Order: sequence, then C-alpha cells, then structure tokens
Amino acid sequence: MHTLTTLAPLTTRLLEIQRINGAASLLSWDQETYMPAGGGEARAEQIAVLQGLAHQKLVSAEVESLLTKWVNPATGQALDQPDGAWDEPARSLLREAWRDFSRAKKLPSDFVIRLSRECSLAQQVWAEAKEQNKFGMFLPHLRTVLALKREEAQYLGYKDSPYDALLDVYEPGSTIATLRPLFAQLKARLVPLLKKVTQSSVKIDDSLLRYPYDTARQLEFGRLVLIAMGYDFERGRLDLSAHPFTTSFHPTDVRVTTRIYEHELQSCLFSCIHEGGHGLYDQGLDPRYFGTPLGESVSLGIHESQSRLWENCVGRSRAFWRFFYPILQQIFHHQLRGVDSEQFYAAINCVRPSLIRVEADELTYNLHIMLRFEIEQDLIEGRTTPDDLPGIWNQKMREYLGIVPERDAEGVLQDVHWSLGSFGYFPTYTLGNLYSVQFYEQAKIEIPHLEDEIAAGQLMVLRRWLGQKIHCWGRMFTPDHLAQRVTGSSVKPEPFLAYLEKKYGELYKL
Repeated sequence: MHTLTTLAPLTTRLLEIQRINGAASLLSWDQETYMPAGGGEARAEQIAVLQGLAHQKLVSAEVESLLTKWVNPATGQALDQPDGAWDEPARSLLREAWRDFSRAKKLPSDFVIRLSRECSLAQQVWAEAKEQNKFGMFLPHLRTVLALKREEAQYLGYKDSPYDALLDVYEPGSTIATLRPLFAQLKARLVPLLKKVTQSSVKIDDSLLRYPYDTARQLEFGRLVLIAMGYDFERGRLDLSAHPFTTSFHPTDVRVTTRIYEHELQSCLFSCIHEGGHGLYDQGLDPRYFGTPLGESVSLGIHESQSRLWENCVGRSRAFWRFFYPILQQIFHHQLRGVDSEQFYAAINCVRPSLIRVEADELTYNLHIMLRFEIEQDLIEGRTTPDDLPGIWNQKMREYLGIVPERDAEGVLQDVHWSLGSFGYFPTYTLGNLYSVQFYEQAKIEIPHLEDEIAAGQLMVLRRWLGQKIHCWGRMFTPDHLAQRVTGSSVKPEPFLAYLEKKYGELYKL
C-alpha cells in the first residue's frame, strides 16, 4: 500500500507553492486592513508577481512529470502501482492535485499575473467608490475584470455556459443546470412564506438594535463570543475591514475581520460569529497536510455552511441567548435594561426586506443571492453590460424584495466580490445555508443535549463535533461525498425550508 510518503517529491513542491500563495494572501489581508491608501499600485504589483510565480511553479514540467506518473490524465484518478495500491489520503491528494494542476495548466502565466494585478487595483477602487457612492469611479475597473473573467472561462472550457467554468472553481461539480432547480424549489416556498410573514398581525419591533452602542464594547462582546466558540486567539486575530472576511495562512495563523456601526448592533455581532465559523474551519484543518489539497477546505459551499451554522442555527437561537443575553445586557445596561430576552430574540430574527445582503434576515437572504446569481450569469454570458448594472440591480431588488436602494453604495456597490473577480462565488452562499441546517440537524441527533449545552454557554461540544466530522478532512472527500458521510444525504433544500417554516411560523404565529 502506497502512502503520502511515496508522494514526497510532489508534496515538497506543493508546499513551496502554498508558501508563496500564503505570502500573497498576507499582502492582500494587509491591503484590506492596515495598508496606507497610497500603497495600492505597488501592492498590486507585489501580489501579481507572487501569484504569477506560484502559477508557474504549479504548471512546471517537474510537477507535470510527477503527476502524470501517478495519475491517469484522462480520468484524473490515481493509477495503482505495480507494487501496490494507494491508501485513501494519497489517492485523494492525487485526485485534487491533478484537478488544481489541470485547471492551472489551461491558464497562461501572463494572464494570471494580469488578472491578479487588475483585481487588486479594482478592489481598492471599489472600496473608495463605495465610500463615495460613485459607481462611475468603479465602472472602468469592473469592465476590465469582467472581460478577464470571460477570457478565463474560455481558457478553462465548459460544456453549456461559460459561467459553469467559473462556478466550478468555488464549488466543484456545480453547474447552472444543477443550481437552477434547487433555487426554484427555494423560491417556490420562500416567497409565499415571506408573504405570510409580512401579512401577519405580529409586528416585531427591532428598533432596539439601532440605539447607540459603544463601538469598543461591541468589539469586546464579539471577541468574547469568538473565544466561547473556540476561536483560538493564539492562532488568530480580529481586525476591522470594509467588508468582513477571513484569511488563513496556516492552521496556526487564521485572521478574521468585522465592521462596526454605532447604530447597528447586529453588524459587528453577527459578522464576528459568521467569520468566526469560517475561522474555526481553517484552524481545524489538519496541519500535517498543510501545503497539499488535504490541508485546504473542500469548497466554498461547505465553508459557508460553517459560518451560517454558527451565525444562524446557533447565534440566532433562543438557546444561545439564554446564556449570552445577560452578558450583553450587562455590557449595554442603559440600552437593554428594559428589554427581556424574548424581545431581543424576536428583534434579531425580525423579517424585513432590506437593502444589504450581509445584514439580511434568514428568510430573505437567499433572495439576495438569487438576484446576484442571475446578474452574474447575464454578465458572463454577455446579455448585459456593466454600464447597465445599477438599473438592473434596482429592478431586481424591486422584483425580489419590493424595495429599491436610493444609493449605489447600498445597491450594486455593496459587495466586494466582483472587484476581486469572484464571479461564481455567490451561489455558494445559498448552498452554505442548505448545508448548515443539514449539518446542524445531524449534530442534534448525535449530541442529544446539544441545545442544553449551548444554553449553558458550552459551545465547544459543537465545535469539536464539526472539527471531527468536517474540518479535519480538508479535501479528502468531494463536497457531495462529505455531505453524505456526515448526514447520509446529498445537499437538499427540505431541512432548511422546514427549519425556516417552523422558526418563523412560531415567531409570527402563522
């Protein structure tokens, strides 16, 4: 039986590539947190050089020679050797390394450098354009990035739509054809449920969330919750950024960011929990496999399931607030002294169509994703142009959520993704929502007193379960295989829809 030891010549090269990518990621993290505004162009060049170097090393003749010795190029599967078969970790590593190599091989190095440079510049302009509410400032960069992503899809190749080539980067195996029926099932039940909620005689007052809350104390509470979740500050940081995100350089160096508004208590609180879920996944990857695909998360849908599970299934539950509300009430005694825990629970779960995706309630959140999913397809397939985006965005907001942003900063400019070239990323958020409930329901089966533990502030029992079932495996299994191992089923909308109908049926007395 052959093991990872046999693959040492390959893993040594992959580790070197990973370290170069890690250096580029560190520069990107700094760009979004502490870099002075004037450093943008120089930083874009630095990142582009590193990503170009990593790409060149991945598609090198040495790596190709090693892979073709051990992998069937036609199938991407490991070839059994004359003196024995591969064990599962080695077989999985070869499968995923071949996937990465064959995709990278299709992209010219000069293209990779150009794309990296343009996305780095676009991200910086996006942040300024959003702050100044000037879509026109960002538009030339968006045109450039979109053209490059269309070019990338042509290099990668596809069967039905160029969008499929980009989607597969983030969620292996997903296509428009597999997502459309999933989204249709969700829309068929979410829209009527939203209508019932908005027509309910129950009207939840969430104005308490918009009282003035000291920003330093908000951050202090967010940090306290992250510690309770098991986020290790010896191996992580919490910083501020324009758009909350998580970056991992190694399981011993995983960094999360949040943003804070004095009159929006939910923003810092839930972005800390959300990014903390991502951070726990990255800290939970097996460091023995670092530098190989087995030391990376399996997909963005699975990654998002971890953040949404903590943010929603845990962070918006009665059990969670049974323990944490008295602490929050003590920190913000003046604002919350007359608010009981049930009022607070209702306020943080209030359903109201809103402009901002990251602050949307669980019921309307996926409508935000459907809107972006449709816009991205049309952009990549050439049915619309970036110039038309503000109007299209506002039209779809009216269609899906019945509201229209007055400012582009709250509309088409609100998300960082397109500036980063992350076309095909948004659908993974909805997949993450579906996976999150599926995983959480399984956790409740396997940990019978889970919600009692959460109500006592004991969150580590869930963190350990997720670590054993999901985090430690990296890319050992495909996303579908992992879901089936953990829950006995592929991803499906029913558990998520049942969860929403029960929760909001009770809240709004439907």
